[in-house]
Amino acid sequence: MYLNRIMIVEDDRQLCSLYSTVLRKAGFETIEASNGQEACDKLETEHVHMTITDIMMPVMDGYSLVEAIRDYDPSMPILMITAKDDFKSKQKGFNVGADDYMTKPVDVNEMVLRVKALFRRANILNDHMITVGSTVLDYDSMTVSDSRGAVELTQKEFQLLYKLLSYPGKIMTRLQLMDEIWGPDSKSDAQTIDVHINRLRRHFENNEDFELQTVRGLGYKAVVKQK
Repeated sequence: MYLNRIMIVEDDRQLCSLYSTVLRKAGFETIEASNGQEACDKLETEHVHMTITDIMMPVMDGYSLVEAIRDYDPSMPILMITAKDDFKSKQKGFNVGADDYMTKPVDVNEMVLRVKALFRRANILNDHMITVGSTVLDYDSMTVSDSRGAVELTQKEFQLLYKLLSYPGKIMTRLQLMDEIWGPDSKSDAQTIDVHINRLRRHFENNEDFELQTVRGLGYKAVVKQK
């Protein structure tokens, strides 16, 4: 299962490689794209937790990419890195949906700090904990607790719940979940997901913080309950 995977979208291959190297050394997983269209194509097949994007790129620029990502995933953290340092460019970046903005030349150490801060804001914590109301998931110890106390889950049940709660409200297909949790070479079929979802529903049928919903023909999503 991938955690803290970042897509870097930058048409300068040397910069793209530099950012990727620095982020990997900081403990993140990275994938790369050279323009907005390539990034959109990768989002169809790759699961991404954050995007770092340039603005001025061929085929599709960073503004259009951010708008496309916001249609696809309203909660994904997005950091813009660009040579355009005027106020209007920054204003447009934030208006289309960027969460943070850095201008070139970039201090890569500062970039790592900003990435970590964005993950914290998105509740995808570096210590791999997710908190939803009184429900707390700790990935390092594979434990879950809620208002009733500790909840015993198998490893796969935990990983499935952790993945869904990492992006509340986002629909995840059975294929996505199978690839990320069981692996692309697993001999299990999509019904395995259904079985595990049903078990999780039984475990958390009285949970006050979230519920797991079926999206007919697509997959599943975790929905945070409004209080």
